Amino acid sequence: MAVAEGLPAAGLVLLSYPLHPPGKPEKLRVEHFGRIEVPTLFVSGDKDPFGTPDELAAHVAAIPGAVTSVTLSGAHDMRGVARERAVAEAVASWVATLR
Repeated sequence: MAVAEGLPAAGLVLLSYPLHPPGKPEKLRVEHFGRIEVPTLFVSGDKDPFGTPDELAAHVAAIPGAVTSVTLSGAHDMRGVARERAVAEAVASWVATLR
């Protein structure tokens, strides 16, 4: 939200972005998406109760900056050695593309 309001940033990495509260898809947290103009990476689980991959894809289309989405197996929680490693690899690969 701060970047959408003008805080300078080279890009955004959003891990398990809470698109909406679990079970309440009508309470979206996307009003600022249209003002994000920097490259943005979303890393989410394929079973995330805060937003499915399809829901996320539908809403990130409003972001005028370049968007990359990485979907990992599992839910909202990205803890655990294997998942943490997958997140780190996704972020590192994405950052390398910004150079």
